[in-house]
Amino acid sequence: MNSPPVPLPAEHIPPDTADWRTPDAERWLAAVPARWAYPLWAVVALVVSMVWYIAESPLAPCTSAEPCGTDWSGLGMMVVLVLTPYWVWRQPRLALAGLAAGLVGFAEDGGFTESFGEPYALAYPVAAAFTTAGIVHRLTLAGRQRALALEAAGPVAQPLPAAALTFRRGRFSFALAALMLAVAGFGSWQAQQVADAYEERAAGATHLSGLVVAQEQDDDGIDILKVEADERTHRFETDFPESFPLDSQVDIVVDGDWAVLAAEPYDAFGWELLVLGAAAAALAFFANGVDGRTRSARLRRRTLPVLRVLVREGHEDGRTWVFAADDPGALRPILHFHSLLATDEDADEEEGKQGKESEQGNESDDGEADAVHLTRIRQILTGDDPPPPLREAVLYGAPYAGAEVALAARADVDEPEVLVECSVTAVKPAVPGRPARGPKSGQRKSERRSVEEVAATMKPGPGLRVWKAHGLARAVGLCLLVVQGGGIWATVDDGPSWVWLCLPVALSWMISAVATTLTWRITADRDGLWVTGAWRVRRVEWDAITAVRHHEDGIRIGTGTGHGNVDLAPTGWAWLERRLGREPYAVRTADEVRALHLDPELRPAEEAPTSRQGMPAGPPLVALSVLWGAAVLLLL
Repeated sequence: MNSPPVPLPAEHIPPDTADWRTPDAERWLAAVPARWAYPLWAVVALVVSMVWYIAESPLAPCTSAEPCGTDWSGLGMMVVLVLTPYWVWRQPRLALAGLAAGLVGFAEDGGFTESFGEPYALAYPVAAAFTTAGIVHRLTLAGRQRALALEAAGPVAQPLPAAALTFRRGRFSFALAALMLAVAGFGSWQAQQVADAYEERAAGATHLSGLVVAQEQDDDGIDILKVEADERTHRFETDFPESFPLDSQVDIVVDGDWAVLAAEPYDAFGWELLVLGAAAAALAFFANGVDGRTRSARLRRRTLPVLRVLVREGHEDGRTWVFAADDPGALRPILHFHSLLATDEDADEEEGKQGKESEQGNESDDGEADAVHLTRIRQILTGDDPPPPLREAVLYGAPYAGAEVALAARADVDEPEVLVECSVTAVKPAVPGRPARGPKSGQRKSERRSVEEVAATMKPGPGLRVWKAHGLARAVGLCLLVVQGGGIWATVDDGPSWVWLCLPVALSWMISAVATTLTWRITADRDGLWVTGAWRVRRVEWDAITAVRHHEDGIRIGTGTGHGNVDLAPTGWAWLERRLGREPYAVRTADEVRALHLDPELRPAEEAPTSRQGMPAGPPLVALSVLWGAAVLLLL
């Protein structure tokens, strides 16, 4: 039975504050973006289309007239392209500007001309259009949510509590932005040093025209160009050997033993990559800081709508989860965000003055408080701490996707002081149909469902019950199989080396994972379970089972027979299934097997024949891997 919410003293509730009730909350939740507009799909589309375009589009050849040196304008465009997917997720309005800039650069690069005949060039404009439509859809519905929140709050408006008026956001982001900007400045300075050193030496060097006589690769796979000029043969490393065909004339710069291609005079790619990463991070942190500072200032400038709600801090992720005021069981979260405590600096100073007068009298109380805090810390580290309580709270600000809010509530039943918390991340709806990552009923995320609850979802019948690898698990297995094949190819392709000694260990782990994800199976019959893993089928009697649980993308069946636990891992990808709005199949399997173990009346009445017990796929995969390795050796 759930404990009652921690009450909020009446003097901290503004007069006529409306309750945010379940019907209004459900209307608010109904105004969430459609699944197609979820940022993940837009980010994937943008990244895939950009990588495809960069990989397939022809590069402008390096020439003596236009050598391959530093390209600061192109680097600036790359910074925008790198940031745009991040902004799609975090800053949708900035993402619109990034998309516009990306399309301008795409047009200047001739992408629109190529897109009429090349799929790789058409993909980016299509992805940009899809992303833009999703952002507009999200922003439109955020406005709808704001209107619904204002309607639920009514005409009452209140200023922020005094503690929140001194709360500032963005300082840490600005500090990180300054640090990253300094790194980018250092990288650009170093790149310019490389360019200046070349220009200085090339000014006094001899410029010659040579003949390309050979192209080869060294032992490290680096392309080498042999050029004859002035009765000498010069060797040059090149990134673009296709730009210098055999018997073609190339310009070189020679100064004693130092010689470079005029078309590829120096290599500052490493410094440019540092500038790209640091500049992108600096701009991202700066934008986050400006956004946080602007939003918090806007929150302080005016009176705000207020709503009475219930809140709880997530036990696993530290998020603040908001529930309707008439949902004392915390069954359906409405929204969530991360928050920090705000303190009234003036009040703290006054309390400090008063505290000095009674410091000695409070030493024993402080010692007891420290002991309590140490006990709580120890409980948190060991995982034995109770879940945070459900609390009554007043929410300040109109909540909508991306909004900034504040709330006033007590920390717990033992703390009479009312604390003010301010959001430090944007408000996000707890989307219907997508399992929330926070608490739904005041329990830990990992707490098991009751046998009665699980049994109610199981179809009754005396026949065998079978759980086996589903579509997503098999997809994961096929991906791992492709990785395994590629790893064998890469290892064998390099020729005999010490790496071959590690191959059996790596292959045994990979084959075990592939076989499990492709063919894992649990068959429940009258007397127990038949568990099909990668290498064998194990029999586990009902009386031998001590526990069944889902653990790290696997299913663990504990036994008390001294033979160790029975583990099936991996059985899929629970994280992705949750992101797709589904209950993980392996989690449901563990719950249903546990229900059969604890309730004998649910067990089948039949005994499983051999054909229904499953067959491990590990041995056939070993043979397949050996054949694949032999085939690769024959093809080399």
